[in-house]
Amino acid sequence: TTHLSAQRPDSLSLAMAEPERWTSRGDGEVTLRMGESGFAAEPPLTVDQMFKTAVERFGSYTALGWKEGEQTKTMNYQEYYQACRTAAKSFLKLGLERYHGVGILGFNSAEWFISDIAAIMAGGFAVGIYTTNSPEACQYLAENCKANIIVVENHKQLQKILQVQDKLPHLKAIIQYKDALKEKRPNLYTWVEFMELGRDESNSQLDDIIATQKPNQCCTLIYTSGTTGQPKGVMLSHDNLTWTAFAVGRHVRLTEATKSQEIVVSYLPLSHIAAQMVDIWVTMKVGGATYFAQPDALKGSLVNTMREVRPTAFMGVPRVWEKMQEKMKSVGAKSSTVRRKVAVWAKGVGLKTNLSKMNQNGAMARTPVNYRLAKKLVFRKVRKALGLDRCTKCYTGAAPITKDTLEFFLSLDIPVYELYGMSESTGPKRMHTLAFTKFKVFCLPSVGKLIPGCETKIHSPDQEGNGEICFWGRHVFMGYLNQADKTEDALDAEGWLHSGDLGKHDDNGFLFITGRIKELIITAGGENIPPVPIEDAVKEAVSLVSNAMLIGDKRKFLAMLLTIKCQVNGDTGAPEDELTPEAVELCRKLGSNATRVSEIAGGRDRVIHAAIQEGINRVNENATSNAQRIQKWIILDQDFSITGGELGPTMKLKRPVVMKMYKEQVEHFYKEVVTPSTPDNSLPPK
Repeated sequence: TTHLSAQRPDSLSLAMAEPERWTSRGDGEVTLRMGESGFAAEPPLTVDQMFKTAVERFGSYTALGWKEGEQTKTMNYQEYYQACRTAAKSFLKLGLERYHGVGILGFNSAEWFISDIAAIMAGGFAVGIYTTNSPEACQYLAENCKANIIVVENHKQLQKILQVQDKLPHLKAIIQYKDALKEKRPNLYTWVEFMELGRDESNSQLDDIIATQKPNQCCTLIYTSGTTGQPKGVMLSHDNLTWTAFAVGRHVRLTEATKSQEIVVSYLPLSHIAAQMVDIWVTMKVGGATYFAQPDALKGSLVNTMREVRPTAFMGVPRVWEKMQEKMKSVGAKSSTVRRKVAVWAKGVGLKTNLSKMNQNGAMARTPVNYRLAKKLVFRKVRKALGLDRCTKCYTGAAPITKDTLEFFLSLDIPVYELYGMSESTGPKRMHTLAFTKFKVFCLPSVGKLIPGCETKIHSPDQEGNGEICFWGRHVFMGYLNQADKTEDALDAEGWLHSGDLGKHDDNGFLFITGRIKELIITAGGENIPPVPIEDAVKEAVSLVSNAMLIGDKRKFLAMLLTIKCQVNGDTGAPEDELTPEAVELCRKLGSNATRVSEIAGGRDRVIHAAIQEGINRVNENATSNAQRIQKWIILDQDFSITGGELGPTMKLKRPVVMKMYKEQVEHFYKEVVTPSTPDNSLPPK
């Protein structure tokens, strides 16, 4: 393959024989960043070509599985492909136009996948919409992608669209895929009615459209969750999806179904690229099976699905891993003294063995006898209880995870590998490979090495090697829909994607994320401070703390908002006043009888207040400079949550939102104009 090196001209009006590296037009084409050899030289494919190959190779293998009542239903690759074609013909019959959106608003299901792929086959754009979106946010997305059709899960989601329907001039039909319709309306269909529309239609129109599709054209829009301003529509091409699925599958050594079938559980929001990549595209590439969790997965039912399905690969956002950790700690706190002692011993053995595996650069040392015993007595049972007994690949991504959580699972012989990427880079770009080879492959808490065929560089690094992380490769997006100026901000003249993340490489080529440029706190004294490492250190030092947010931009000193670990309402996902059993146990050990957040918040419990201050003093002792010390802090009345608005759909902290919500508390920190030079209540001399 020849290496295509189109330079971006100064003016978009220049006539070019070859397409640009980027476009902001929905009907635009781009030059693919092909390489001379290796992964980067892999022939480009459309989504339909990749799917057809999967059907040829894995036709009779299970593709999708779900529960209906107590029954498990499945669909094989041949049936899956046919269902997508039927749905594509139905979309065309309903009037889906080329380069117009099909919005999908609902929890993960076979219908979600089929709608997504059918929209692409029919020449439209697949557009996932977060189920937590307000009617106004749904309206913005639908209007932005000129949606002709919106697919909704149930009556609740349907209501959002009906509220804004009059403001959507391109909308021609709505399809509801779960539950019976509560009211008949023109252009509103059940899933069964929708699938009937295209069943007997001729194939020729669909085949003609598929034949005209090219790998360098847009097929999917991922809307960035927009912590500031309106979300941007990230345009991903067929090649972005199919090449990344190939590269990721190879890099993490997923096995093809003909050897041994990979199994994944789909529960993370599919409007997020990481979930789409893992659940739909990578799994399709290797002929894996995707099983759908229940809609209340994140409120507690996920572990039941995990035990039933027993996935071979599992992706959890940090909060999912933290919840598992908290649950296991509270179960451990209730077990007998002997069992507790055995568990503590086993975890010590597990952590020591796994860390020494890493530190010997992966040289396969002889497994110690006590490790084999620990595996038999503890590790196997823990894995079984979590539904991870067949899982060889556990991942975390979408937000930073603490070293404490990674080490907790490592001590239980469950290495959790960090993925790093963004919507604009078609999801995961770096990850830990899974075998301990003779190189140091897994290194806490880095985000691993590059997927072959992708390049990374650090733009304008400082003395310590910290700079903006930039990407190059076939995973780099086409541009933002209808936003040429924003696209030019993200892609430089050579086509490098500027991530907005700060990071550095170590001597072994591992990448460490040190913060977001936008999240960087720049104090009144001009010091640049990445908040995440300090927040993580506080959560590690004070295990009562659930969320921590550092404050201090344009201020004279740093302060912090803290929340305490509490129970969560199983139906709404809202934080409650009761502490978790683990938090109650911790309070007891410290000498407090608190059982509710309201007994602790705002410094009401002097014992807990002193214990938190002591933890913060320990963090301050390790601060790299005086400016990086936390001078003041407060415990808020309730924990952050998705329902409360402080966390995004993937549990990522929405800093601007929190700043607005707790403006009063923040202003209170800075009322006195003195500039403290040492932390309040510093430790008494030893």
